[in-house]
Amino acid sequence: MAGQPTAPDPGLLRQALTVAQDAKDHGRHPFGALVADSLGQVVSSAGNNSMPPEGDPTQHAELRALAEASLRLGPEAMARATLYTSAEPCVMCTGAAYWTGIGTIVYALSEHRLLELTGANPENPTFDLPCREVISRGQRNIEVFGPLLEEEAAVPHIGFWN
Repeated sequence: MAGQPTAPDPGLLRQALTVAQDAKDHGRHPFGALVADSLGQVVSSAGNNSMPPEGDPTQHAELRALAEASLRLGPEAMARATLYTSAEPCVMCTGAAYWTGIGTIVYALSEHRLLELTGANPENPTFDLPCREVISRGQRNIEVFGPLLEEEAAVPHIGFWN
C-alpha cells in the first residue's frame, strides 16, 4: 500500500450505516458502503441491490461502491483510498477490494455477528471467513480496521432476517 493508513473516521463509517438504513427503507438488504479518497472526500456510495426481482445477486454495496470509485480514481489514488462498509466484506467483496487496489477497509458489523443476526436465512448465506483471512492469502497489503460501531451497525438487521 502506498502511504500511511489513516485512523478510521467514525463519521464516514456512520455515513455507510446511513446508506445501509436507506437500502433497508427501500426494500433491499440493509448493507451500505462508500469509498473515501485520501482527503476523506466521498468518491462513491452505494447500497445493496442484490434482491430480486430487479436486483442482481452480485450487486453488494461494497462491490458497487468500489466499481464506481475505481472508474473515478487511478491506481495510485485507490491505494490511498478507504472503503467504509456497514458490514465486514464477504469473500466476493473482499476480492473486489483486492482487485481495485484499495488501501484500507473499515467495517462496522463483523461477519460473525452478521451470521448471528441472519441465522439460516437463505437470502444471506453468510460465509464464516473474515476478510483479513482472505486478504492474507494475496500479495497486496490492505489495512483492515473493524469491527467498529458494531451495535449501531446491527440495528438495521434486527428483525429484518426473520
